[in-house]
Amino acid sequence: MFKTLRNAFKVKDIRDRILFTFLMLIIIRIGSELPAPGVDGEVFKQWWASQSADGLGFFNAITGGSFLNMSVFALNITPYITSSIIIQLLTIAIPKLEEIQRDGEEGRKKMVALTRYVTIVLALIQSIAMTIGFYRGGYLTGQGPLAVIEVITGLTAGSAVLMWIGERITEKGIGNGISIVLVINIISRMPEDMGTLWSQFIANKSIPKGIVAGLIIIAIIVAMVVFVVVLQDAERRIPVQYSKKLQGRKQVGGQSTHIPLKVNTGGVIPVIFAQSLLQTPVIIAAILGKGNGTGIGSKILKGMSQSNWCNPEEPIYSIGLVVYILLIIAFAYFYTQITFNPLEIANNMKKAGGFIPGIRPGKPTSDYLNQILNYIVFIGAVGLSIVAFIPIFFNGVFKADVSFGGTSIIIIVGVVIETIKQVESQMRVRYYKGFLND
Repeated sequence: MFKTLRNAFKVKDIRDRILFTFLMLIIIRIGSELPAPGVDGEVFKQWWASQSADGLGFFNAITGGSFLNMSVFALNITPYITSSIIIQLLTIAIPKLEEIQRDGEEGRKKMVALTRYVTIVLALIQSIAMTIGFYRGGYLTGQGPLAVIEVITGLTAGSAVLMWIGERITEKGIGNGISIVLVINIISRMPEDMGTLWSQFIANKSIPKGIVAGLIIIAIIVAMVVFVVVLQDAERRIPVQYSKKLQGRKQVGGQSTHIPLKVNTGGVIPVIFAQSLLQTPVIIAAILGKGNGTGIGSKILKGMSQSNWCNPEEPIYSIGLVVYILLIIAFAYFYTQITFNPLEIANNMKKAGGFIPGIRPGKPTSDYLNQILNYIVFIGAVGLSIVAFIPIFFNGVFKADVSFGGTSIIIIVGVVIETIKQVESQMRVRYYKGFLND
């Protein structure tokens, strides 16, 4: 591994890309500490300390602590992620967008530009909503329209700059820039989380108990990482045979290949969808100072909050966990349906003279692919649910209050695997041994 890294740094192009990525990440971490203009950071932290909405904790984790610090990068890349998801969904619903997407490189550029515009609009909307909440709560250093405009402009600009940095990393660095930014944000919070686990389960314990607790924590984390790696790489390969064709006096074609159907076809998207759907009302209520009463609305919000799930003292609120798992499964099927078209694949195979052994071309092939897809998507969704459930269980039963969870682990593992594969492909081009074979 280290030998391969040394060889990678000997290749100027790869070395420059790695160093550029590293430099951009340093800039991001510096920006995460720069206070947003017009916001009283100390008053905001006091408000934060009084909140119990775990949705805020997850939002703070994926922003790398920028939200808690109320820095210029407080919104981070969440508007870009939301924008990308919206554009993906609209591409399926609007034929014109689908045509643009299929229009080669020119179409790709138009889709990227559209994603940028939607990102700015979403960042502006979020900035306005947050600033109004801060203004009412007295978290701003000034009063009047100019003070409000100053905060809105600062937060929106910060999100736009991070989007630009992410795109530059994709172009001149290593891996997908937006994903890299998201991962470094999550990783930046882990030392604090490890410190929390240490003080809660290991410190002030007898040496034998501390060692056992430490080993259990390490074993759980390692087991989850291994499970996610297996889940991310697992796939069902459908064999495909192409008919031989006669060209002149020679027979061509007839080769065998396969269609790789990933078990976790939706990646982390189903978990993010489900979590966003449940946590957004909780976050909005927290910012507006609502949801702390004893009415039915407050109880519903409490049931939607992950911090109340798996709590032995209040098991009724674990109904929210059941809803959460059902949403993950539902979104896994939904996302797969809009990104994978078995009928189109079957028609393309038929035109190219390909067929699945034992299955007739055309609709029977499409039905067969649908059947296999429904089966493996369910397995993948159950796997995602397990990864999402384990941290929630330990948080509810043992009060292991950390910001990272199953979603964070899936994101980190997925991005790391894809980045390593990208570096490996570049190394192979230069006749170096790849990371994954080391």
